[in-house]
Amino acid sequence: MASNIKGPAIFLAQFAGDAAPFNSWASITRWAGSLGYRGVQVPSWDRRLFDLEQAATSKTYCDELKGVASENGVEITELSTHLQGQLVAVNPAYDAAFDAFAPPEVHGKPKERQKWAVGQMLLAAKASQNLGLSACVSFPGALAWPFVYPWPQRPQGLIETAFAELAKRWKPVLNAYDEAGCDVCFEIHPGEDVFDGTTFEMFLDALKGHTRCNINYDPSHFLLMQLDYLAFIDIYHERIKAFHVKDAEFNPTGRQGVYSGYQPWINRAGRFRSLGDGQVDFAAIFSRLAAHGYDSWAVLEWECCLKHPEDGAAEGAPFIANHIIRVTEKAFDDFAGGTVDKKQIRRLLGLQ
Repeated sequence: MASNIKGPAIFLAQFAGDAAPFNSWASITRWAGSLGYRGVQVPSWDRRLFDLEQAATSKTYCDELKGVASENGVEITELSTHLQGQLVAVNPAYDAAFDAFAPPEVHGKPKERQKWAVGQMLLAAKASQNLGLSACVSFPGALAWPFVYPWPQRPQGLIETAFAELAKRWKPVLNAYDEAGCDVCFEIHPGEDVFDGTTFEMFLDALKGHTRCNINYDPSHFLLMQLDYLAFIDIYHERIKAFHVKDAEFNPTGRQGVYSGYQPWINRAGRFRSLGDGQVDFAAIFSRLAAHGYDSWAVLEWECCLKHPEDGAAEGAPFIANHIIRVTEKAFDDFAGGTVDKKQIRRLLGLQ
């Protein structure tokens, strides 16, 4: 049975703000719908748009959210729990930096911050269920990332211990999502312990193949890491349950390569761009996803060091719409076919 990618949709995190139309659920969904988007991905931590606790406990509240969105021509695609998921696992080197993602009462208290993050993830499972969603997008966090480059030599067993602990922390969360009928789609991303296909496999193995451990596919990160993002789809398509449509470019020089010399985004060899301004081959990506039967949402994640966000958003909807392939239900050469004749088949093969 043919299936089609849904979209275009837009991740609201980069647009939410204190000024209209970005400061309320009604106005931001109206804005998204006016640009031609059919779906919105919701940052679950932004109370200007969404109350996670209320969504987890009140189906009425969720129905009201969906109703407002529908009136504005969009539907909710997924909840994003990137910030909370990040805090499920934090190496002490990043404690001070990541405290900003948590409420003040748990700052400087790593264990309490982690407990808060897990609680948030569990709330998001219930909220996703109340909203009728089948996927949630997130980060897995990182214990081993400071040791990504093996100098000095890593102690034997350090990586294995890190992934065992990561799986231990996530398994009860994934079990809760299983009860809610929802996948957790981890964005494979530098800064996370799960940052490429190999590390995703390590995580999945530590989780004993948990069915709710899945992927939010974002080719921009793969381009910046110089990973084959089309082959990735072929290998992991069964686990790809969400899709961030984000562009990037990688222009190495005699001074910079993948690590980009601690430069600000504007001066990096690898940097994110608005859709169509970078080097990602989206025609090939949409074709490959369609060929493998991906039937969930294509969601713009806008992050660009040059273009104004409102321009990027306005350009993003038609860009995605023009790349979505309406999958055919018949072969192009059906006109040349005929009825099946088993005797003819044997004659053609010289088997008479």
